[in-house]
Amino acid sequence: MKKLSKYFLISSILILSGCSQEVDIPIEGAVASSSVPSNAAFIETLVVSAYAILDGNLNNTNPWFQAASNWIYGEVAADAAYKGSDPGDQQEIAALQRWTSQTTGESFDRKWRAVFEGIRRCNVAILAVNKGLETGAITAGQGDAFLAELRFLRAHYHFEAKKIWGNVPFIDENTTASVTNMGVDAWTPIEADFQFAIDNLGETAVRFGGATSWAAKAYLAKALIYQAKFTQAKPLLDDVINFGPFSLTTNFHDNFDVTTNRNSETVFAVQYSVNDSSNGSSNGNWGDVLNFPHNSPVGGGCCGFFLPSQNLVNAFKTDANGLPLFDTFNDAPIVTSDKALPAASPFTPYQGNLDPRLDWTVGRRGIPFHDWGDFPGSPWIRDPSTGAYVDKKIVHFKSQQDAFAAGNSWTSSVSTMQTNIIRYAEVLLWRAEIAANESDLSTALEMVNRVRARSANPATFVKRSDGTDAANYVINTYPSFPDQTFAKKAVYFEQRLEMALEGHRFFELVRQGRAAQVLNDYMRVEQTRQPELAGATFQPFAERFPIPQNAIDLSQGVLQQNPGY
Repeated sequence: MKKLSKYFLISSILILSGCSQEVDIPIEGAVASSSVPSNAAFIETLVVSAYAILDGNLNNTNPWFQAASNWIYGEVAADAAYKGSDPGDQQEIAALQRWTSQTTGESFDRKWRAVFEGIRRCNVAILAVNKGLETGAITAGQGDAFLAELRFLRAHYHFEAKKIWGNVPFIDENTTASVTNMGVDAWTPIEADFQFAIDNLGETAVRFGGATSWAAKAYLAKALIYQAKFTQAKPLLDDVINFGPFSLTTNFHDNFDVTTNRNSETVFAVQYSVNDSSNGSSNGNWGDVLNFPHNSPVGGGCCGFFLPSQNLVNAFKTDANGLPLFDTFNDAPIVTSDKALPAASPFTPYQGNLDPRLDWTVGRRGIPFHDWGDFPGSPWIRDPSTGAYVDKKIVHFKSQQDAFAAGNSWTSSVSTMQTNIIRYAEVLLWRAEIAANESDLSTALEMVNRVRARSANPATFVKRSDGTDAANYVINTYPSFPDQTFAKKAVYFEQRLEMALEGHRFFELVRQGRAAQVLNDYMRVEQTRQPELAGATFQPFAERFPIPQNAIDLSQGVLQQNPGY
């Protein structure tokens, strides 16, 4: 095992980042721990640095691979979205949507580097806190406050690694050598970090967008749910729901409006800024920069990736009672494609019943696209053979362009739209899932209906300029859950509709043990719609993504590849 020098600027680099550029930092350029000040002012800068990498943006180079939204790994790798753009662009993403990713390449390497860079920054700061406590430069109260934020963030970064790669090491501040990722328990220290944060964070954040004890409780519950530890997660969720400061917003879309998205539903989110003193608005949301309508006034005309799947759009159909079509939603697709039609051809949007969240989630032809006018279809799709819809949740309004989108960059699609890591609707649906698994049908019903009722308010539907509904929106709450099987279907379906395109879908399918069945059922139909998907099959080993070969090489073989790759 290669021993690493214990310097603040390069500590744990080999096992954490897998970045040859960082490894090549000359030793004389590092700052020895003995010469680093450990007062509160200096430690504060380290804590801010640990928050700063939440966006995953290492150096503005292909930041979409490490986007905080996980749009590639959580949605394109699932049944929610196509890669988009033209078939030859970004072939690593094309491989991922077919579950044929390789161990080499840039995508997973950059994601690995970003996540473990976050862990490194946390550990550097924790060492500084410990030194400050030892020397008396900070008080015990200051130390606990710093450590609470840092251990929350360290748990978050490890959680990201765990859900993506499965077999990952837990790296703490005392790690000085490469450690194996196989046969190790990363969950227990993740839980311990979140528990420390619960015990030592305040109920309100000490900084804008900072962690709180309530966020730590929700995040610990999420970690437990990912291990199917429902009994342990339930009291945490009950505490957050019954006594926490969160509530559903009146309007579903308030969560995806740059002027309102920091609201009562935000449990924890990545914050951004633009038009500040950073180079090229580096503090903006670069991770989603590719995903705006192509050849349009929205976002400077770039770039046409991340197109919602036909399967996802069909899932928003409802029956005469305003309820989802669990088993038949995909039988007859919503006809929105205009691939064979000139842009000026007459077109009538789908007239059937729809969940109104569809048109706040997806841009589809003939429906108002915020205040940019009606979405025109193919003219705003880079290659119509790759899809007919665009993600709408990340797109700001035209009236917000000057204040909330980058004015000093090559594209105005870099905005301040926050990336939600956990929002309150998700917490309610986790609680519903636990209740359904316990056959507590009344609680499952209550939680699902709380989420549905918010979107059933006609005043919050997408409207045309004359005030009429943009489509035939029909949505209602469930009158009852007759049995556990029905309850589980309702919960799973609600999770899909409510959280669509927010980076969770693939990971939810895996943790629920449904990935192989759902994704192969999806692909059997979808490959007849998308030529790029022909012949694709999901194999169980693909539930874990490949460990980057670069990281394995830099660990001198201590890290091992996930089976199947």
